[in-house]
Amino acid sequence: MSKAELSIIDEVESALRIGSAEKGLDTARRVTDLFLSSAGSFDDEQIALFDEVLERLIGTIELRAIADMGARVALAEISAQLAPIAQAPPSVIRRLANNDEIRIAGPVLQESARLDDGELVKIASSKGEPHLLAVAGRWWLKEIVTDALLARRYPSVSRRLAANPGARVSGNGFAVIVGQAESDPELAVSVGVRVDLPSELRRQLLRSATDVVRTRLLSRAPPHLFEEIQSAIAVVTVGVEREMSGVRDFEGAKRAIANLKATGQLNEAMLFGFARQRRYEETVAALAALSQSTVEVIRPLMQSLRDDGLLVPCKAAQLSWETTAAVLESRFATGAMKPADLARAQGHFARMMPENARRTLRFWQVRAS
Repeated sequence: MSKAELSIIDEVESALRIGSAEKGLDTARRVTDLFLSSAGSFDDEQIALFDEVLERLIGTIELRAIADMGARVALAEISAQLAPIAQAPPSVIRRLANNDEIRIAGPVLQESARLDDGELVKIASSKGEPHLLAVAGRWWLKEIVTDALLARRYPSVSRRLAANPGARVSGNGFAVIVGQAESDPELAVSVGVRVDLPSELRRQLLRSATDVVRTRLLSRAPPHLFEEIQSAIAVVTVGVEREMSGVRDFEGAKRAIANLKATGQLNEAMLFGFARQRRYEETVAALAALSQSTVEVIRPLMQSLRDDGLLVPCKAAQLSWETTAAVLESRFATGAMKPADLARAQGHFARMMPENARRTLRFWQVRAS
């Protein structure tokens, strides 16, 4: 460790001995800045040292934060700075995540990769609605975590999970959401267009849905679910059981795209053609290959009602906006996105950096495996 780093460590010890609140806050900020400046180059031993000294400093700040707004603001700033860092000090992250103040806990709950499933389940089982909402917004959640979140029965948490394409939901979890959706039109639409919702639960949802909800479901359905939802609506309308359309098989598309890639024919123009023709499976498989991801990562992004997630693999593949817009619109069986929605997505896409998009995509890939 460099002399500058050792000097900061000595300063931490001095701040703890003196007990000055102002010095403690200032030192915590300096230690955090020092860590962030070289986070990617520290080894495990150095990270452990930062973990120890930062946790001690944060412990003293937490005591002051009970009555001091400035201390709470400082902790919230540290949380926001450390949340996106994959190598963040793990004990510090856990301590911040368990803080009762959502402004402090929220950033790491929603983003930090340092929180494992066990810690997330513990928080989901013990904290209040704001903390659960933050966890529900994480891009990748396993069934063990979503089960714990849904067990608390907060409608707002169910809505966020239903709209989160990276949240894996068990059969029992979907049953909870569908039960709540009977009196919640927004939730009914969000869960009704999920590709992983079991067909029987989709029929149950549609049986209790109003005509307005059914119409909205059809208008927002991705191509591979449009016929299934349309058929299910006909079934519940006339009261006659029919064979439901199955979810499309991606294996053929994956083989076709692999062959195109092997022969050097797979490129952006090919993806643009698939998207314009609304060839859903080929669009998903081609985007996965061009962004160096997998169908398992791209598929939930394509079925989401949100646009921001799908922009990530498009930027990672360095697609043009014209192709990206075609991919966004290929999610729907018919119609086009509203101009205002496209303009908002274009602005977000323009601000996104390819390297950041690739880093995010790699993180999602790890979480999905």
